[in-house]
Amino acid sequence: MRTVLITGASSGIGAACAEVLAAENKYRLLLCARRADRLQALKKEILSKYPRTEVHTFLLDVRDSVAVMTAIESLPEEWKNIDILINNAGLSQGLDPIQEGDFGDWDRMIDTNVKGLLYVTKTVVPLLKKSEHAHIINIGSIAGKEVYPNGNVYCATKHAVDALNKAMRIDLLPFSIKVTAINPGMVETEFSAVR
Repeated sequence: MRTVLITGASSGIGAACAEVLAAENKYRLLLCARRADRLQALKKEILSKYPRTEVHTFLLDVRDSVAVMTAIESLPEEWKNIDILINNAGLSQGLDPIQEGDFGDWDRMIDTNVKGLLYVTKTVVPLLKKSEHAHIINIGSIAGKEVYPNGNVYCATKHAVDALNKAMRIDLLPFSIKVTAINPGMVETEFSAVR
């Protein structure tokens, strides 16, 4: 069985990915997110529907580089054989035009959507190098291809994710680590309530 690490797994696309992979009965799920209650509820739900699925959860705020390194290094040995990384953690804050934007909203989006993806990827790549099936899946957005009114900084972060996808493919090719971009449009999740 392959081990899949999903960031931002407590809701939305991350939780949906976990559910789909559990149903396949071919994957061990390593799930992390900021919200402990939701993460535990997801684990309980998956195990009740798919009792043969192995699930390990841990709390993680991808914005904290030290926490990312510590969390990955502290994984039980049997969970360090990561084959697939789904960089799903992301968020959107504020809907202000650029001249009225909030610095705190900007920092939170940049720190989560760009720097968080970088921190997790850099920390997990040494483990992926050991896998014959290494694959990174970065969840971007259609906002990384186009822009929309008052989506300025969010769109910029998702354009950065698009550029990182392309660069990661080049950088990780010598290690046979596959890199895939998924750029969803409108999805019915908590995110759609914000956007």
